[in-house]
Amino acid sequence: MVNNNQFTKTIALEDYGIKNAKVNYQLSPNQLHDIAIKKGQGKEVSSGALAVNTGAFTGRSPKDRFIVKDDITKDRVWWGDINIPFDADKFDALYDKVVEYLSNKEVFVRDSYACADENYKLNIRVINEYPWSNQFAYNMFLRPTEEELTNFTPEWTVVNAPGFMAVPDIDGTRQHNFAILNFTKKIVLVGGTGYTGEIKKGIFSALNFILPVFKNTLPMHCSANVGDAGDTAIFFGLSGTGKTTLSTDPNRSLIGDDEHGWTNENTVFNFEGGCYAKVINLSREQEPEIHDAIKKDAILENVILDEKGHVDFEDISITQNTRVSYPIYHIENIKQPSIGKNPKNIFFLTADAFGVLPPISKLTPSQAAYHFISGYTAKVAGTEAGVVEPQPSFSACFGAPFMPLHPAKYAEMLSKKMKESGVNVWLVNTGWTGGPYGVGIRMKLKYTRAMINAVLNGDLGLYNYDDYHIHSVFGVAQPRTCPGVPTSVLSPRATWNNDKAYYKTAFKLTNAFRENFKKFEAHCNEEIRRGGPQRYAF
Repeated sequence: MVNNNQFTKTIALEDYGIKNAKVNYQLSPNQLHDIAIKKGQGKEVSSGALAVNTGAFTGRSPKDRFIVKDDITKDRVWWGDINIPFDADKFDALYDKVVEYLSNKEVFVRDSYACADENYKLNIRVINEYPWSNQFAYNMFLRPTEEELTNFTPEWTVVNAPGFMAVPDIDGTRQHNFAILNFTKKIVLVGGTGYTGEIKKGIFSALNFILPVFKNTLPMHCSANVGDAGDTAIFFGLSGTGKTTLSTDPNRSLIGDDEHGWTNENTVFNFEGGCYAKVINLSREQEPEIHDAIKKDAILENVILDEKGHVDFEDISITQNTRVSYPIYHIENIKQPSIGKNPKNIFFLTADAFGVLPPISKLTPSQAAYHFISGYTAKVAGTEAGVVEPQPSFSACFGAPFMPLHPAKYAEMLSKKMKESGVNVWLVNTGWTGGPYGVGIRMKLKYTRAMINAVLNGDLGLYNYDDYHIHSVFGVAQPRTCPGVPTSVLSPRATWNNDKAYYKTAFKLTNAFRENFKKFEAHCNEEIRRGGPQRYAF
């Protein structure tokens, strides 16, 4: 729903502990856009979008994300470096300080919901200190109709105060910023950071607990689209692997950009009402749909503008994690409502900087579960201080920072659903070929698109094993031919022209897989353990 008029309903916030605040309820994106500019918190770019600077934090801060350890979570959450416990009494004391900070201020409140499937709908109230944070909530969550707002009852609340700074020694935080989930009180408390991604990821993390524990539904950090015949495709992948680019296809309807649920009723539904895409090096030639979505109502984060308001998408002087959020209706070809049928194909995207994984390969159910738990991609030289050669990077379930349960729980659910639905799973290397980063070249986007299209068109089905080669190191089935792709590209070993160097590097990567998997082995069944590389380097 597009709503550019202020809703006439008013609300009070005393029940939340916020007193004497000037409450701006359900303002339109246009109003929030104008208020942000009037307050000097943003600038309008030449396309009409709002550009803001999120401050010291230009990305998530995983070490400052906490979950309150209580009767709901204590025996269910996988506690550790990702899910860090927080004391309930400390939460209550910090919450009281945050709402006192917001009292007597102008605040911005939005009622919205997550989950496009009515059977899983989660009503959310977002309370923001800044107008552009509230506009982000408009973009990213689903938008109720005025009729739905009349009797709206929030189930979860997000309290977002970027200007509030915690005192670690008193408040129990690591530093002044924090994002804390409380499942008993159903609150996401965010402070000390203006990075808007903490708002949506807080709700996403909550759903990653709620859906599998209470709804027997698999939550997924993925994008999804659907063809004219109703065939749903899912794309998992970490940042930089092409998840948004490859799922935003003019020939297929976009279900969603980042977060979905897979139900027992044979549906896949979007959690969100918008997209949150990286814009580093964005061009209309390479990604026209995303480029053209940057218009009025969209919010650009941490980009550089010239004096005429034009964006330099190549300028990373603030951060490499430049972003845009926009409502999903900015994409022309979308699925309405954002629900698809059981997926026919799942793609695991990885940017392999070692250049040894096949550009596309078919996975068995056990391999799919293993690679899902592993969540592999690679860092390349120059992306982080101290990275001088390719380094493996693993994020369980392609979204470890948002997964409160043990990754094996999600992997077992995925494996079960794969078997029940007969879905095909493909490992797609969008990284390097012909050698590692610095020697080889990045896989051409046109080849990756051709391989994915061949799968979606049924031209790459695994019906005749003579058409496939079982990789001697990774054990995956790689096709010998693919329409639109030179045969030489399909064999990573052949592109190297140096078998000894290729196998040495391939075994180096398999050893990294095994070392990473050690922390999951005790929680995984034998089928999942068999899905990894079976040959060892000596």
